[in-house]
Amino acid sequence: MTVDLQIEQPLKAPPLLQLEHVSISPKKMPARLLVNDVSFSIEPGKTTCVVGESGSGKSLTALSVMGLLSKQLQLNSGKVLFNDLKLGVLDLTLLNDASLRKLRGDKIAMIFQEPMTSLNPVLTVGYQIGESLTTHLGLKGERLKNKVAGLLDMVGIPPGRANSYPDELSGGQRQRVMIAMSIACEPSLLIADEPTTALDVTVQAQILKLLSDLKTRMNMGMLFITHDFGVVADIADNVVVMFRGKIVEAGTREQVLSNPQHPYTKALLACVPDAEGAKQLKPIDYAWLADEKMGAVAAGVMHE
Repeated sequence: MTVDLQIEQPLKAPPLLQLEHVSISPKKMPARLLVNDVSFSIEPGKTTCVVGESGSGKSLTALSVMGLLSKQLQLNSGKVLFNDLKLGVLDLTLLNDASLRKLRGDKIAMIFQEPMTSLNPVLTVGYQIGESLTTHLGLKGERLKNKVAGLLDMVGIPPGRANSYPDELSGGQRQRVMIAMSIACEPSLLIADEPTTALDVTVQAQILKLLSDLKTRMNMGMLFITHDFGVVADIADNVVVMFRGKIVEAGTREQVLSNPQHPYTKALLACVPDAEGAKQLKPIDYAWLADEKMGAVAAGVMHE
């Protein structure tokens, strides 16, 4: 007698964040796609770097996750699925403003590109860090003060600077304040929009190490937007390369950096100097990249 035993395989947990066919355009020109059919996912404890030049659609993609697109733009199509431990998988594109505000700063947080324009110049940094703690966790008084001091200490700023205003801090310190604000409620997903662009090399290295340590400690998923392949080499688990609103290549860090497939990725890497200064740098030939044949090339070389 033969018994057919079927062993049930454990179901794979959904990703922390999954973008499915996201497209964004100006409301007045819906046919002009600034982000065109973008899909990728992020796992807990992993960093996905979105790479590309200015205007490639990186920041718009991040803002669509946060529900912070300007009133002049619209989400044409697609889903932004967020896996909340308590509520399950949520399509962020279907949530109203009140529901999104509950998630922002609590479950999903963002470090914006320029801290001086993101921080309120007339409020102390301690007050601004404490706002999300009061809103989402209800902390007040001495508990709030101690939590803010602990966050400042975690990002390498003396707790006594909680009473300082943004213009009394250096650029690196302001960026650290932004990081403290973003991690205050220990979010599941952290979005960092070129957080080291305006910083000198030494401070940049410190910020990257801090973010990497925090990601490991909190098991956060991180969406890191950059145009710097040096940063990608330091922190990425997975890489998404965008060109003119589209994903032209995606894969692990090793796949993309060691064996790039798409001509645009190869062109970007050809612009990166080597430590010895022996590499011959080549400008990007945009006229060739814009050729109609590129669509067929892109379709054939995408990593899954």
